[in-house]
Amino acid sequence: MSNLSSTILVKRKRIDNIFRNASKIITWSSMLILVILLYHVSITGIERLSFDFLDRFPSRFPDKAGIKSALHGSIWMLVLVTIISVPIGVITAIYLEEYSTKNRLTRFIEINIANLAGVPSIVYGLLGLAIFVRFFEWDRSVLAGSFTMSLLILPVIIIASREAIRAVPQSIRLGAYAVGATKLQTIAHHVLPIATPSILTGVILAMSRAIGETAPLIMIGALTYVAFVPETIMDPFTTLPIQIFNWAARPQAAFHEVAAAGIIVLLIVLLSMNAIAIFVRNYAKKKYDFN
Repeated sequence: MSNLSSTILVKRKRIDNIFRNASKIITWSSMLILVILLYHVSITGIERLSFDFLDRFPSRFPDKAGIKSALHGSIWMLVLVTIISVPIGVITAIYLEEYSTKNRLTRFIEINIANLAGVPSIVYGLLGLAIFVRFFEWDRSVLAGSFTMSLLILPVIIIASREAIRAVPQSIRLGAYAVGATKLQTIAHHVLPIATPSILTGVILAMSRAIGETAPLIMIGALTYVAFVPETIMDPFTTLPIQIFNWAARPQAAFHEVAAAGIIVLLIVLLSMNAIAIFVRNYAKKKYDFN
């Protein structure tokens, strides 16, 4: 019996080593590919990057092309998506974890939320086209695009927020109840502050996906050429990924250089947004660190 156990243990260790080495190879290969892509984009687009590039509108001439309208459109959309999706996602997670009873309906909702997180983004584009563009008649506006992208990232925010709320020790809740706090007070003053760092991690991942998506916005009819800055939520718009895709699809090498410069700007916006969120997350983690 001991020989059989030893054989099984050796086999498991061998499989574990194979899996560990395969994971390392895949991870470092992905990192190498990413570094090569970043290097190629940097050397291709760095010469095109300037303040004039940020302050000019798109043009048919690559030397005069800029990303002013696309940059403003992305910022508009990110702000609206955050305002729409984060409160709805967190409130939904609170309801499912703290208030809902465990029955068939809640299990059905939980299964569907998990399934929606894996639905291709083009499906959300079709949904946004049918509901926000045509049914509500919002046309190709910033508002329609923001609601479409909010649908895309809501499942991720809900799942991450639920896991963060579930990870809060039950003793925190019991302690609050023991001193006379209501359920709402316990959630607002104890559960949510402690869960905030993990919730922000999910929000960072979701917003990173939203800023780089193109397919849903193309489906709802976001413009590829906009020579003005959106002033209201009902104005037509374009975003950085759409503008970059438009330039990259052109045969001229000069437009590829402009597209590379646009990618650099998109990465800077993404990293800046993530840096702010990580700072807030780390601040909240230090304030409510119970380890």
